[in-house]
Amino acid sequence: MSSSPSQTPSISASAAVAPRKLPRQARSRAMVEAILETAARILEADGLAALNTNRVAAEAGVSVGSLYQYFPNKAALITALHERHVLQLAGRYAGALDGLADRGDGASRAPGDSLALAIAALVRAGLEAHRLEPRLHHVLEGEAANLDRPGAETEGAAAIAGQLRAFLERHRAETGPIDAGLATWTVMTMVEALVHRAVLEPPPFAEAAVERAIVAAVLGYLRAGAQ
Repeated sequence: MSSSPSQTPSISASAAVAPRKLPRQARSRAMVEAILETAARILEADGLAALNTNRVAAEAGVSVGSLYQYFPNKAALITALHERHVLQLAGRYAGALDGLADRGDGASRAPGDSLALAIAALVRAGLEAHRLEPRLHHVLEGEAANLDRPGAETEGAAAIAGQLRAFLERHRAETGPIDAGLATWTVMTMVEALVHRAVLEPPPFAEAAVERAIVAAVLGYLRAGAQ
Protein backbone atom coordinates (compact mmCIF):
# COMPACT_ATOMS: atom_id res chain seq x y z
CA MET A 1 0.00 0.00 0.00
CA SER A 2 1.23 3.43 -0.85
CA SER A 3 1.46 6.51 1.31
CA SER A 4 3.35 9.73 1.58
CA PRO A 5 6.94 9.53 2.86
CA SER A 6 7.14 8.84 6.58
CA GLN A 7 9.44 10.56 9.02
CA THR A 8 9.77 7.36 11.05
CA PRO A 9 12.81 5.08 10.71
CA SER A 10 12.41 2.62 7.85
CA ILE A 11 12.96 -1.13 7.84
CA SER A 12 15.02 -2.71 5.11
CA ALA A 13 13.01 -4.39 2.38
CA SER A 14 15.46 -7.27 2.53
CA ALA A 15 14.58 -8.07 6.13
CA ALA A 16 12.79 -11.34 6.78
CA VAL A 17 9.14 -10.43 7.20
CA ALA A 18 7.30 -13.75 7.17
CA PRO A 19 6.28 -15.36 10.48
CA ARG A 20 8.41 -18.38 11.36
CA LYS A 21 5.27 -20.46 11.90
CA LEU A 22 1.52 -20.05 12.26
CA PRO A 23 -0.27 -20.64 15.57
CA ARG A 24 -2.34 -23.84 15.52
CA GLN A 25 -3.72 -24.28 19.03
CA ALA A 26 -6.03 -21.88 20.86
CA ARG A 27 -3.36 -21.12 23.45
CA SER A 28 -0.75 -20.20 20.85
CA ARG A 29 -3.28 -18.14 18.88
CA ALA A 30 -4.12 -16.20 22.04
CA MET A 31 -0.42 -15.59 22.68
CA VAL A 32 0.16 -14.33 19.13
CA GLU A 33 -2.85 -12.03 19.43
CA ALA A 34 -1.49 -10.66 22.72
CA ILE A 35 1.87 -10.03 21.04
CA LEU A 36 0.26 -8.18 18.15
CA GLU A 37 -2.01 -6.14 20.44
CA THR A 38 1.03 -5.12 22.45
CA ALA A 39 3.01 -4.19 19.35
CA ALA A 40 0.07 -2.12 18.08
CA ARG A 41 -0.23 -0.32 21.42
CA ILE A 42 3.48 0.55 21.42
CA LEU A 43 3.34 1.85 17.85
CA GLU A 44 0.21 3.88 18.59
CA ALA A 45 1.67 5.42 21.74
CA ASP A 46 5.38 5.82 20.98
CA GLY A 47 5.96 5.22 17.27
CA LEU A 48 8.17 2.87 15.29
CA ALA A 49 11.45 3.84 16.96
CA ALA A 50 10.15 2.55 20.31
CA LEU A 51 9.20 -0.87 18.96
CA ASN A 52 11.55 -3.79 19.59
CA THR A 53 11.04 -7.48 20.24
CA ASN A 54 12.32 -7.36 23.83
CA ARG A 55 9.87 -4.64 24.82
CA VAL A 56 6.97 -6.35 23.08
CA ALA A 57 7.72 -9.66 24.80
CA ALA A 58 8.02 -8.03 28.21
CA GLU A 59 4.80 -6.03 27.92
CA ALA A 60 2.88 -8.96 26.40
CA GLY A 61 3.97 -11.20 29.28
CA VAL A 62 5.74 -13.79 27.12
CA SER A 63 9.34 -14.85 26.81
CA VAL A 64 11.49 -13.51 24.00
CA GLY A 65 12.01 -17.10 22.88
CA SER A 66 8.25 -17.61 22.57
CA LEU A 67 7.92 -14.43 20.53
CA TYR A 68 10.76 -15.49 18.23
CA GLN A 69 8.92 -18.73 17.46
CA TYR A 70 6.48 -16.65 15.46
CA PHE A 71 8.14 -13.31 14.73
CA PRO A 72 11.87 -13.37 13.94
CA ASN A 73 12.24 -9.59 14.06
CA LYS A 74 10.60 -6.19 14.14
CA ALA A 75 9.79 -6.31 10.43
CA ALA A 76 7.77 -9.50 10.88
CA LEU A 77 5.69 -7.84 13.60
CA ILE A 78 4.94 -4.84 11.36
CA THR A 79 3.98 -7.12 8.46
CA ALA A 80 1.66 -9.19 10.66
CA LEU A 81 -0.01 -6.03 11.98
CA HIS A 82 -0.48 -4.76 8.45
CA GLU A 83 -2.09 -8.00 7.30
CA ARG A 84 -4.33 -8.06 10.38
CA HIS A 85 -5.51 -4.57 9.47
CA VAL A 86 -6.28 -5.64 5.89
CA LEU A 87 -8.23 -8.69 7.13
CA GLN A 88 -10.23 -6.47 9.48
CA LEU A 89 -10.93 -4.13 6.57
CA ALA A 90 -12.10 -7.08 4.46
CA GLY A 91 -14.53 -7.98 7.23
CA ARG A 92 -15.89 -4.43 7.35
CA TYR A 93 -16.33 -4.37 3.57
CA ALA A 94 -18.16 -7.70 3.64
CA GLY A 95 -20.37 -6.42 6.44
CA ALA A 96 -21.20 -3.29 4.45
CA LEU A 97 -22.24 -5.29 1.39
CA ASP A 98 -24.13 -7.90 3.43
CA GLY A 99 -26.02 -5.16 5.24
CA LEU A 100 -27.25 -3.82 1.91
CA ALA A 101 -28.10 -7.27 0.59
CA ASP A 102 -30.11 -8.17 3.70
CA ARG A 103 -32.01 -4.89 3.88
CA GLY A 104 -35.71 -5.76 3.78
CA ASP A 105 -37.37 -2.40 4.40
CA GLY A 106 -39.22 -2.41 1.07
CA ALA A 107 -37.93 1.06 0.22
CA SER A 108 -38.18 1.94 -3.46
CA ARG A 109 -34.95 2.71 -5.24
CA ALA A 110 -34.33 4.50 -8.48
CA PRO A 111 -32.14 2.74 -11.09
CA GLY A 112 -28.53 2.82 -9.98
CA ASP A 113 -29.25 3.52 -6.32
CA SER A 114 -28.07 0.07 -5.21
CA LEU A 115 -24.65 0.70 -6.74
CA ALA A 116 -24.47 4.13 -5.12
CA LEU A 117 -25.50 2.75 -1.71
CA ALA A 118 -22.92 -0.02 -1.88
CA ILE A 119 -20.04 2.25 -2.89
CA ALA A 120 -21.02 4.72 -0.17
CA ALA A 121 -21.07 1.89 2.39
CA LEU A 122 -17.64 0.65 1.26
CA VAL A 123 -16.08 4.11 1.44
CA ARG A 124 -17.63 4.75 4.87
CA ALA A 125 -16.36 1.39 6.14
CA GLY A 126 -12.85 2.21 4.97
CA LEU A 127 -12.88 5.65 6.53
CA GLU A 128 -14.24 4.37 9.85
CA ALA A 129 -11.66 1.56 10.01
CA HIS A 130 -8.75 3.94 9.47
CA ARG A 131 -10.03 6.59 11.86
CA LEU A 132 -10.00 4.14 14.79
CA GLU A 133 -6.20 4.20 15.19
CA PRO A 134 -4.87 6.90 12.85
CA ARG A 135 -1.34 7.02 14.27
CA LEU A 136 -0.98 3.25 14.05
CA HIS A 137 -2.15 3.29 10.44
CA HIS A 138 0.27 6.11 9.66
CA VAL A 139 3.17 3.93 10.81
CA LEU A 140 1.86 0.83 9.03
CA GLU A 141 1.29 2.62 5.75
CA GLY A 142 4.64 4.36 5.98
CA GLU A 143 6.45 1.05 6.29
CA ALA A 144 4.25 -0.97 3.94
CA ALA A 145 6.10 0.04 0.79
CA ASN A 146 9.33 -1.38 2.21
CA LEU A 147 7.79 -4.56 3.60
CA ASP A 148 5.33 -5.69 0.91
CA ARG A 149 6.78 -8.46 -1.21
CA PRO A 150 6.22 -7.86 -4.95
CA GLY A 151 3.77 -10.31 -6.49
CA ALA A 152 2.70 -11.80 -3.17
CA GLU A 153 -1.01 -11.08 -2.68
CA THR A 154 -1.98 -11.40 0.96
CA GLU A 155 -5.05 -13.20 2.26
CA GLY A 156 -6.70 -9.93 3.26
CA ALA A 157 -6.10 -8.23 -0.10
CA ALA A 158 -7.38 -11.30 -1.95
CA ALA A 159 -10.53 -11.32 0.19
CA ILE A 160 -11.25 -7.66 -0.54
CA ALA A 161 -10.65 -8.13 -4.28
CA GLY A 162 -12.92 -11.19 -4.37
CA GLN A 163 -15.75 -9.38 -2.58
CA LEU A 164 -15.51 -6.34 -4.81
CA ARG A 165 -15.27 -8.30 -8.05
CA ALA A 166 -18.33 -10.40 -7.17
CA PHE A 167 -20.24 -7.21 -6.40
CA LEU A 168 -19.26 -5.59 -9.71
CA GLU A 169 -20.25 -8.75 -11.60
CA ARG A 170 -23.73 -8.55 -10.04
CA HIS A 171 -24.12 -4.91 -11.10
CA ARG A 172 -23.00 -5.05 -14.72
CA ALA A 173 -26.31 -3.50 -15.79
CA GLU A 174 -25.35 -0.35 -13.92
CA THR A 175 -21.68 -0.21 -14.87
CA GLY A 176 -21.79 -1.22 -18.51
CA PRO A 177 -19.38 -3.62 -20.28
CA ILE A 178 -16.33 -2.95 -18.14
CA ASP A 179 -13.58 -5.47 -17.49
CA ALA A 180 -14.35 -6.79 -13.99
CA GLY A 181 -10.71 -7.45 -13.17
CA LEU A 182 -9.55 -4.00 -14.23
CA ALA A 183 -12.52 -2.35 -12.52
CA THR A 184 -11.78 -4.22 -9.29
CA TRP A 185 -8.17 -3.04 -9.30
CA THR A 186 -9.15 0.53 -10.19
CA VAL A 187 -11.82 0.85 -7.50
CA MET A 188 -9.57 -0.72 -4.85
CA THR A 189 -6.76 1.66 -5.78
CA MET A 190 -9.00 4.73 -5.82
CA VAL A 191 -10.65 3.96 -2.48
CA GLU A 192 -7.36 2.97 -0.84
CA ALA A 193 -5.50 6.08 -1.98
CA LEU A 194 -8.28 8.55 -1.20
CA VAL A 195 -9.22 7.02 2.16
CA HIS A 196 -5.60 6.91 3.31
CA ARG A 197 -5.01 10.51 2.26
CA ALA A 198 -8.24 11.69 3.93
CA VAL A 199 -7.36 10.03 7.25
CA LEU A 200 -3.58 10.34 7.38
CA GLU A 201 -3.42 13.87 5.96
CA PRO A 202 -6.88 15.34 6.70
CA PRO A 203 -7.84 18.07 4.21
CA PRO A 204 -9.45 21.37 5.31
CA PHE A 205 -12.96 20.18 4.40
CA ALA A 206 -15.82 18.64 6.35
CA GLU A 207 -15.51 14.85 6.73
CA ALA A 208 -18.96 14.31 5.18
CA ALA A 209 -17.99 16.38 2.13
CA VAL A 210 -14.77 14.38 1.67
CA GLU A 211 -16.71 11.12 1.95
CA ARG A 212 -19.20 12.26 -0.70
CA ALA A 213 -16.36 13.32 -2.99
CA ILE A 214 -14.70 9.89 -2.79
CA VAL A 215 -18.00 8.15 -3.50
CA ALA A 216 -18.66 10.45 -6.46
CA ALA A 217 -15.20 9.77 -7.91
CA VAL A 218 -15.68 5.98 -7.75
CA LEU A 219 -19.23 6.12 -9.12
CA GLY A 220 -18.12 8.41 -11.92
CA TYR A 221 -15.56 5.82 -13.05
CA LEU A 222 -17.97 2.87 -12.76
CA ARG A 223 -20.88 4.58 -14.52
CA ALA A 224 -18.77 5.94 -17.37
CA GLY A 225 -18.89 2.54 -19.07
CA ALA A 226 -22.69 2.49 -19.02
CA GLN A 227 -23.10 5.73 -20.96
